[in-house]
Amino acid sequence: MPMRQECKHFESRTYPNGETVRKCDLDLAPDAPWRCPQACNAFEHRMDAGWTYGVMVAPPPPVEPPGLDDGSAAALLDEAEDFLNSVGEQVLAEVRHEQAQRAGHPAGGRKRLFRRKER
Repeated sequence: MPMRQECKHFESRTYPNGETVRKCDLDLAPDAPWRCPQACNAFEHRMDAGWTYGVMVAPPPPVEPPGLDDGSAAALLDEAEDFLNSVGEQVLAEVRHEQAQRAGHPAGGRKRLFRRKER
């Protein structure tokens, strides 16, 4: 089943460079941006009562990659997510270390651009 644009949890955003992100806000679509699960328990129709819409043409969904039906694409995305989760603590520790170093510096890590003239 293609991504359900009428679902409350579907989100699509187009950036200035033309790249479009299509996703499930609940992260329940392992094959996003191509497909939603067939029987998604979280599917809810979007409540659009009272809204007025202008003309908007949503970009077409991206071409499905090979391996989407056999689960290898989902496995690759899971592997990438696991890798990012594994380095997340290390990156967070590095950022905290840099923040601690800046906190110990009198200018907070920034050089003072303007100095008072002595009279």
